[in-house]
Amino acid sequence: MCASHLPSPASTSSLLLTLSTFWFSALLVQASITRHYKFDIRLQNVTRLCQTKSIATVNGQFPGPRIVAREGDRVVVKVINHVQHNVTLHWHGIRQLQSGWADGPAYVTQCPIQTGQAYVYNFTISGQTGTLFWHAHISWLRATLYGPIIILPKPNASYPFPKPYKEVTMIFGEWWNADPEAVITQALQTGGGPNVSDAYTINGLPGPFYNCSARDTFKLKVKPGGKIYLLRLINAALNDELFFSIANHSLTVVEADAVYVKPFDTDNLVITPGQTTNVLVKTKPHFPSATFLMAARPYFSGLGTFDNSTTAGILEYQKPSYNSSVSINNKQLPLFQPTLPAITDTSVVSNFTNRFRSLATAQFPANVPQSVDKRFFFTVGIGSIPCPQNQTCQGPNGIKLAGYVNNISFVLPTTAILEAHFLGQSKGVYTTDFPTNPPFPFNYTGTPPNNTMVTTGTKAAVLPFNTSVELVMQGTSTLGTENHPLHLHGFNFFVVGQGFGNFDPNKDPPNFNLVDPIERNTVGVPAGGWIAIRFLADNPGAWFMHCHFEAHTSWGLRMVWIVLDGKLPNKKLPPPPSDLPKC
Repeated sequence: MCASHLPSPASTSSLLLTLSTFWFSALLVQASITRHYKFDIRLQNVTRLCQTKSIATVNGQFPGPRIVAREGDRVVVKVINHVQHNVTLHWHGIRQLQSGWADGPAYVTQCPIQTGQAYVYNFTISGQTGTLFWHAHISWLRATLYGPIIILPKPNASYPFPKPYKEVTMIFGEWWNADPEAVITQALQTGGGPNVSDAYTINGLPGPFYNCSARDTFKLKVKPGGKIYLLRLINAALNDELFFSIANHSLTVVEADAVYVKPFDTDNLVITPGQTTNVLVKTKPHFPSATFLMAARPYFSGLGTFDNSTTAGILEYQKPSYNSSVSINNKQLPLFQPTLPAITDTSVVSNFTNRFRSLATAQFPANVPQSVDKRFFFTVGIGSIPCPQNQTCQGPNGIKLAGYVNNISFVLPTTAILEAHFLGQSKGVYTTDFPTNPPFPFNYTGTPPNNTMVTTGTKAAVLPFNTSVELVMQGTSTLGTENHPLHLHGFNFFVVGQGFGNFDPNKDPPNFNLVDPIERNTVGVPAGGWIAIRFLADNPGAWFMHCHFEAHTSWGLRMVWIVLDGKLPNKKLPPPPSDLPKC
């Protein structure tokens, strides 16, 4: 009788354990890798609107190159500055868990990269999937220094919506015939509003509605047959919220700020600077014998001047191949234009933003803080500061315009706040007495007060690690009401409530949505209204919060949160990298 060659139960278990360990290790290797990029910031001649100018670019590209990674990947970007301006880059919306040194805002988390110098940004993408973007974060350099961040799901993971046939990135921007650095320098000197841009762009192209620009039009070629296209929409414009629509096509919103949402259909959407929105577009079942405009123009709720123009691209259907004898010239096809909301239509904006909800499923939970450790009430708006002696200022009544949070117009220091915090050397850099509430209560959305003056300072709000925060941001009418897109670095937050008029601390909180509120990193504080957010301060560091209108940030509508270390090593801010730029 032959001896059995079957393995023993013990050896079988050992073999299975070895195989499973190998399989699991292989999955880990597959699931998270390090992706290296090199960004050379150089001047490049670019022609738009029949004018050629030298602009700051990354690797000679405008817009800049894509960063593509999967959730869980480590991203390492070496940035080398070859231009005359100091530069920093911000990876907008990336949580930067324990990597605050890589966040990028100048004089907050780092000193800028000087001419001829380099800095390596090193961070891991954790718990985020979708679309974000990178941009310069010093002065107005992000007018041309910006590009997409595409975060794909982990291997073997899928989207919680129909798989798209193709994915397309559309990044909105602004084009300036003038030098944007000169524009903001002049505005800050005179104290008035800055000159406006000359065009809006889609992927750097203004489109057919501008003089000398018909050739510079973004075209999206699609196939008929009910194919689904995922459009990754990014608003990288400096100072303008935008309506967007595609003629004769519905948009299905599926993600915002790299967070999946409960899908909903819309003909028009609004997107503020700093926001990203992923939408699905389903093509016509048959070749429609027409082309369709994809158009964007501003939503404007403030006072003063703005770029009242429209950028457009063309949605072009691929011609059928079944009858090659028929010649179809796209220029001869009818061109349909979308109907965009009125430029000042705040009700459309409010109705659209109120439709966003988190998925709030077991796989994609909405971890809204159910209890609150600390509450803050911030007023945000535009006020004034005195005109310096022997100078003529162009703000209202001869003053200088100033953005504020709780009556403080934030002044950037000359060294980085994060480094000062880490070294325990805050004296002379910043103070930790940022007010929890506005120092001068008034009817925030009623008749503007006679005194519009604000104070200046470099103040931070300090949070112990793991503090659950509720922040109500109240828009004001000091120098006119306006929608302010507020961006919080280092965190996502949940929008638990919003409304028009003055926030009522007794009547409004009972109506807060603590079940499936939208999770974002940038949100519009409604014109003449308020918004309430909650977040968990689980990320130690110094985190900028500011209006994403670049003019308002330059005027001081900004502040800093400092989150203290936790007790465990993995809850502490690590030491700075050796190549951290010096001021």
